Amino acid sequence: MRIPKHIGIIPDGNRRWAEANKMTKEKGYECGIDPGLILFKLCKEVGIKELTYYGFTTDNTKRPAVERKAFTNSCISAVNLLSKEAAELLVIGDYESPMFPKELYTYTTRQTFGKGGIKVNFLVNYGWEWDLNSLKLADPAQKNITSHIKSFDVSRVDLIIRWGGRRRLSGFLPVQSVYSDFYVLDDYWPDFKPEHFYRALDWYNDQDVTLGG
Repeated sequence: MRIPKHIGIIPDGNRRWAEANKMTKEKGYECGIDPGLILFKLCKEVGIKELTYYGFTTDNTKRPAVERKAFTNSCISAVNLLSKEAAELLVIGDYESPMFPKELYTYTTRQTFGKGGIKVNFLVNYGWEWDLNSLKLADPAQKNITSHIKSFDVSRVDLIIRWGGRRRLSGFLPVQSVYSDFYVLDDYWPDFKPEHFYRALDWYNDQDVTLGG
Protein backbone atom coordinates (compact mmCIF):
# COMPACT_ATOMS: atom_id res chain seq x y z
CA MET A 1 0.00 0.00 0.00
CA ARG A 2 1.17 3.52 -0.82
CA ILE A 3 1.21 5.45 2.48
CA PRO A 4 0.96 9.27 2.48
CA LYS A 5 3.88 11.01 4.12
CA HIS A 6 1.76 13.84 5.57
CA ILE A 7 -1.89 13.68 6.61
CA GLY A 8 -4.06 16.67 7.52
CA ILE A 9 -7.00 16.19 9.88
CA ILE A 10 -10.12 18.40 9.95
CA PRO A 11 -12.06 17.10 12.99
CA ASP A 12 -15.46 18.63 12.24
CA GLY A 13 -18.95 17.92 13.57
CA ASN A 14 -18.36 18.31 17.32
CA ARG A 15 -21.31 20.69 17.87
CA ARG A 16 -23.68 18.71 15.68
CA TRP A 17 -22.66 15.54 17.50
CA ALA A 18 -23.42 17.17 20.85
CA GLU A 19 -26.86 18.31 19.73
CA ALA A 20 -27.64 14.87 18.31
CA ASN A 21 -26.77 13.42 21.72
CA LYS A 22 -28.98 15.92 23.62
CA MET A 23 -26.06 18.00 24.89
CA THR A 24 -25.26 21.69 24.62
CA LYS A 25 -22.98 22.48 21.66
CA GLU A 26 -19.81 23.16 23.65
CA LYS A 27 -19.86 19.66 25.17
CA GLY A 28 -18.89 18.15 21.85
CA TYR A 29 -15.35 19.48 21.89
CA GLU A 30 -14.09 17.59 24.92
CA CYS A 31 -15.40 14.37 23.36
CA GLY A 32 -13.06 14.95 20.43
CA ILE A 33 -9.83 14.81 22.46
CA ASP A 34 -9.42 11.04 22.83
CA PRO A 35 -10.05 10.35 19.11
CA GLY A 36 -7.13 12.62 18.29
CA LEU A 37 -4.75 10.58 20.44
CA ILE A 38 -6.02 7.30 18.99
CA LEU A 39 -5.50 8.62 15.48
CA PHE A 40 -1.98 9.79 16.34
CA LYS A 41 -1.06 6.26 17.45
CA LEU A 42 -2.55 4.74 14.31
CA CYS A 43 -0.50 7.11 12.17
CA LYS A 44 2.68 6.08 13.95
CA GLU A 45 1.84 2.41 13.46
CA VAL A 46 1.49 2.69 9.69
CA GLY A 47 4.51 4.95 9.23
CA ILE A 48 3.04 8.42 8.64
CA LYS A 49 5.89 10.95 8.86
CA GLU A 50 3.87 14.11 9.55
CA LEU A 51 0.40 14.82 10.92
CA THR A 52 -1.46 18.14 11.14
CA TYR A 53 -4.59 18.70 13.24
CA TYR A 54 -6.93 21.63 12.61
CA GLY A 55 -7.65 22.92 16.13
CA PHE A 56 -9.50 26.20 15.72
CA THR A 57 -9.34 29.16 13.36
CA THR A 58 -9.36 32.90 13.86
CA ASP A 59 -12.88 32.83 12.40
CA ASN A 60 -13.99 30.26 14.99
CA THR A 61 -13.26 32.78 17.75
CA LYS A 62 -16.38 34.70 16.67
CA ARG A 63 -18.51 31.95 18.21
CA PRO A 64 -20.20 32.37 21.64
CA ALA A 65 -17.78 32.68 24.56
CA VAL A 66 -18.81 29.36 26.11
CA GLU A 67 -17.97 27.54 22.88
CA ARG A 68 -14.73 29.47 22.44
CA LYS A 69 -13.61 28.48 25.94
CA ALA A 70 -14.55 24.86 25.28
CA PHE A 71 -12.62 24.42 22.03
CA THR A 72 -9.63 26.35 23.40
CA ASN A 73 -9.46 24.12 26.48
CA SER A 74 -9.81 21.03 24.29
CA CYS A 75 -6.88 22.14 22.15
CA ILE A 76 -4.76 22.72 25.26
CA SER A 77 -5.65 19.26 26.58
CA ALA A 78 -4.95 17.62 23.21
CA VAL A 79 -1.53 19.24 22.86
CA ASN A 80 -0.63 18.31 26.43
CA LEU A 81 -1.59 14.70 25.74
CA LEU A 82 0.54 14.63 22.59
CA SER A 83 3.48 16.07 24.51
CA LYS A 84 3.57 12.83 26.51
CA GLU A 85 4.16 10.85 23.31
CA ALA A 86 7.30 10.44 21.21
CA ALA A 87 6.80 13.23 18.69
CA GLU A 88 8.13 16.52 17.34
CA LEU A 89 5.36 18.93 18.24
CA LEU A 90 4.61 22.38 16.83
CA VAL A 91 1.64 24.69 17.45
CA ILE A 92 0.96 27.17 14.64
CA GLY A 93 -1.32 30.18 14.92
CA ASP A 94 -1.54 33.87 15.67
CA TYR A 95 0.17 33.81 19.05
CA GLU A 96 0.10 37.63 19.31
CA SER A 97 -3.70 37.57 19.54
CA PRO A 98 -5.41 37.38 22.96
CA MET A 99 -7.36 34.42 21.54
CA PHE A 100 -4.19 32.31 21.48
CA PRO A 101 -3.94 30.26 24.72
CA LYS A 102 -0.91 31.27 26.75
CA GLU A 103 -0.54 27.65 27.86
CA LEU A 104 0.63 26.78 24.34
CA TYR A 105 3.22 29.53 23.80
CA THR A 106 6.09 27.15 24.52
CA TYR A 107 5.02 24.96 21.59
CA THR A 108 5.22 27.73 18.98
CA THR A 109 8.75 26.51 18.28
CA ARG A 110 9.00 22.81 17.52
CA GLN A 111 9.60 20.70 20.63
CA THR A 112 10.87 17.12 20.62
CA PHE A 113 9.37 14.69 23.14
CA GLY A 114 10.64 11.23 23.89
CA LYS A 115 12.60 9.88 20.93
CA GLY A 116 10.77 12.22 18.56
CA GLY A 117 10.12 10.84 15.11
CA ILE A 118 6.71 11.79 13.72
CA LYS A 119 6.19 15.53 13.20
CA VAL A 120 2.88 16.74 14.65
CA ASN A 121 1.49 20.19 13.82
CA PHE A 122 -1.48 21.65 15.67
CA LEU A 123 -3.24 24.67 14.16
CA VAL A 124 -4.51 26.89 16.99
CA ASN A 125 -6.03 30.32 16.33
CA TYR A 126 -4.85 29.76 12.77
CA GLY A 127 -5.91 31.97 9.87
CA TRP A 128 -4.90 31.57 6.26
CA GLU A 129 -4.51 35.34 5.82
CA TRP A 130 -2.30 35.48 8.91
CA ASP A 131 -0.22 32.64 7.48
CA LEU A 132 0.28 34.27 4.09
CA ASN A 133 0.59 37.89 5.23
CA SER A 134 4.39 37.94 5.20
CA LEU A 135 4.39 37.00 1.51
CA LYS A 136 3.76 40.68 0.80
CA LEU A 137 7.32 41.38 1.90
CA ALA A 138 8.90 38.51 -0.03
CA ASP A 139 10.99 38.96 -3.14
CA PRO A 140 8.94 37.42 -5.99
CA ALA A 141 12.18 36.47 -7.73
CA GLN A 142 13.02 33.98 -5.00
CA LYS A 143 12.34 30.36 -5.93
CA ASN A 144 11.42 29.10 -2.46
CA ILE A 145 8.62 31.55 -1.73
CA THR A 146 7.10 29.16 0.84
CA SER A 147 9.95 29.97 3.23
CA HIS A 148 8.20 33.29 3.87
CA ILE A 149 4.87 31.92 5.14
CA LYS A 150 4.30 31.54 8.87
CA SER A 151 3.80 27.77 8.48
CA PHE A 152 7.13 27.31 6.66
CA ASP A 153 8.03 24.34 8.89
CA VAL A 154 5.04 22.34 7.61
CA SER A 155 5.52 20.20 4.51
CA ARG A 156 3.15 19.59 1.61
CA VAL A 157 0.07 17.63 2.69
CA ASP A 158 -0.59 14.42 0.74
CA LEU A 159 -4.00 13.51 2.17
CA ILE A 160 -6.58 15.58 4.04
CA ILE A 161 -9.32 13.74 5.93
CA ARG A 162 -12.38 15.68 7.05
CA TRP A 163 -15.08 14.39 9.37
CA GLY A 164 -18.60 15.82 9.56
CA GLY A 165 -19.61 15.70 5.90
CA ARG A 166 -18.59 19.20 4.80
CA ARG A 167 -16.88 19.38 1.39
CA ARG A 168 -14.59 22.36 2.01
CA LEU A 169 -11.09 23.09 3.31
CA SER A 170 -12.14 25.99 5.58
CA GLY A 171 -8.79 27.74 5.12
CA PHE A 172 -6.67 24.71 6.00
CA LEU A 173 -3.01 25.37 5.05
CA PRO A 174 -3.70 26.83 1.58
CA VAL A 175 -0.11 26.51 0.38
CA GLN A 176 0.63 23.01 1.64
CA SER A 177 -2.75 21.61 0.53
CA VAL A 178 -2.48 22.78 -3.09
CA TYR A 179 -2.19 19.19 -4.42
CA SER A 180 -3.71 17.29 -1.50
CA ASP A 181 -6.17 14.48 -2.03
CA PHE A 182 -9.31 15.20 0.00
CA TYR A 183 -11.32 12.43 1.72
CA VAL A 184 -14.60 13.28 3.49
CA LEU A 185 -16.45 11.21 6.08
CA ASP A 186 -20.06 11.92 6.98
CA ASP A 187 -19.50 10.67 10.54
CA TYR A 188 -18.93 13.34 13.19
CA TRP A 189 -15.45 13.58 14.69
CA PRO A 190 -16.42 12.37 18.22
CA ASP A 191 -17.71 9.17 16.56
CA PHE A 192 -14.21 8.44 15.22
CA LYS A 193 -13.39 4.79 14.58
CA PRO A 194 -10.07 3.31 13.40
CA GLU A 195 -11.89 1.99 10.31
CA HIS A 196 -12.39 5.63 9.21
CA PHE A 197 -8.63 6.02 9.02
CA TYR A 198 -8.07 2.74 7.20
CA ARG A 199 -10.85 3.50 4.70
CA ALA A 200 -9.17 6.83 3.93
CA LEU A 201 -5.82 5.09 3.37
CA ASP A 202 -7.43 2.51 1.08
CA TRP A 203 -9.05 5.32 -0.92
CA TYR A 204 -5.76 7.24 -1.15
CA ASN A 205 -3.98 4.12 -2.38
CA ASP A 206 -6.28 4.08 -5.41
CA GLN A 207 -5.70 7.72 -6.37
CA ASP A 208 -3.56 8.72 -9.30
CA VAL A 209 -1.11 11.15 -7.70
CA THR A 210 0.63 13.11 -10.44
CA LEU A 211 1.11 16.54 -8.79
CA GLY A 212 0.03 18.05 -12.08
CA GLY A 213 2.62 16.16 -14.14
